[in-house]
Formats: sequence, structure tokens, C-alpha cells
Amino acid sequence: MTRTLVIDGHPNPDSLTAALAREYAAGAGDDAVLLSLRDLQIDPDLHGGYTSDQPVEADLLRARELIEWSEHITVLAPVWWGSVPALLKGFLDRTLVIGWAFRYKDNGLPLGLLAGRTGRIIITADSPRWYLPLVGDTTVKQLKGRTLEFCGIKPVKVTRFSHVRSASDERRAGWLEQARRLGADDAGAPARVATSVAS
Repeated sequence: MTRTLVIDGHPNPDSLTAALAREYAAGAGDDAVLLSLRDLQIDPDLHGGYTSDQPVEADLLRARELIEWSEHITVLAPVWWGSVPALLKGFLDRTLVIGWAFRYKDNGLPLGLLAGRTGRIIITADSPRWYLPLVGDTTVKQLKGRTLEFCGIKPVKVTRFSHVRSASDERRAGWLEQARRLGADDAGAPARVATSVAS
């Protein structure tokens, strides 16, 4: 099976995003690791930008080890203000540094150093699905094109669960089942029946 890293970028463990991450990881099987960013002891602020060194915490080093270990990376996040939560943005700023996740070639173009991995983005949004492309789908563009693919992770598939605020319990349960199936499909794992469905 595919070594799968599941990155939960929601600060609330009781959120739909967190539940989707758990189901996806369960579907991906024994070779999946769920990394919940809210549990990491790291400073999400990149003090001094990229102009100065900053001490790298143990949890950040572990996260990089997991990225290096992985063959497939799935990032889950809600759409907040056309972007991602500060927790996830800070993690990406601190983790995907030049010289490790990418470098610039002599001609000035970027070269992704995390090539050889595939990816998936799972997005939750309160807005209806038709509205996201209308306003530019900025969260997906940021995570897919400007982050994962920039670092060499390709192809990156996208799954959207939208109109979350008005979704019924039945619909949410269906989304969780879908997340488990996606995890199994992406990892090449045998299909597993959920023993319980989180709310």
C-alpha cells in the first residue's frame, strides 16, 4: 500500500474537516499517518521572513520526516476568507523552506524537491459549490498550484465538500463515508467498512 500522510489543517478537533481527516486516514490503512497540526508544538510565525534562520522545533522536524517518508500527501482544510486557517498557513511557511522543499534553478525557475509524491486536497466550505469557481477558487489555487505542485508533488487531486453549514446529518455521514473510500482508493488499500461515523 501507499505510504500516506494525512495533514489535518483545522484548529478544531470537533470540526467536519477533522472528522473527514480521521475517516480518510482510516480508509488509507496501516500505512497512513494522521498529522493534526493543532497538536504540534511549533511557532507558526516565520519571524524575519526568509531572511534569517529560526530554530526548528522537534515537531517540525518530525513533520518533515513524515513528508520525506510519504508517497502520497493529503491536506484537509476549510475555506476561510478565500484561504486556509492561519494554523495551516504557518505550518506550510515553516515546513516548506527553500533548499528542502524547493530550490531555484540557474534560470530563476523553481524546482520542486518533493517530486515523486502524489497529492490530494480536501476542502470544506460554507459557500455552495458553484460559488467557489465564480470567486476564483483561491484556496485550491493556493494549496494545489502555489504550494504542493510548486514543491513537485504531482498530480494533485481536489475534493470539495461545500454548503457545509446547511448540510443535513445524513449528508455529512455520506461525506465521511466518501472520505474513507477516497483514502482507500488513494492508498490502494482494501475497502473497509466504517465501524462508526463521526458527527
